[in-house]
Amino acid sequence: MGADFDRPLVGRFEHLLQRDLQKAENEVSGLHSINMGKSKQIGNHNSTRKKSIGKTWKTKRYTKHLDEIHADMKPSNAAKLLKQEVDHDVTGSAQHYCLHCARYFVDAKALKEHFRTKLHKKRIKLLKEEPYSHAEAERAAGMGSYVAHKTVEVKTQTIEEDMD
Repeated sequence: MGADFDRPLVGRFEHLLQRDLQKAENEVSGLHSINMGKSKQIGNHNSTRKKSIGKTWKTKRYTKHLDEIHADMKPSNAAKLLKQEVDHDVTGSAQHYCLHCARYFVDAKALKEHFRTKLHKKRIKLLKEEPYSHAEAERAAGMGSYVAHKTVEVKTQTIEEDMD
């Protein structure tokens, strides 16, 4: 009796079962039917998910390390960085550069405003400590006598304004 009862229902709803089966097959293959609206296909070849998210986050706001900036602050390197050639690919055509923060600015006004910010003042404070050397690392490991850590005098750079 149960089989006779199920048979008419299967015939009556067979087209609905076929539609559901087709929909399930499309979802498995990554495609949806056209009448469902926006496609929910998730795979593509140019996916950014394949890149390491952690590495992307770490390098998003990358700034130079303090020892690199100390090397840039040497007079020979500083003169090259502060008097760069015009480069239209860099912000402000590479004419307004903060040596201590390793940042380019749009104009001299923005650079002057940057000198008054907390970020610049913190960077100046961090740069007052002399960078660690190999000899200092050996002394810390017990291969020599203690020498007090030196400080370096760091002042905000001067701006030469063009008065045209």
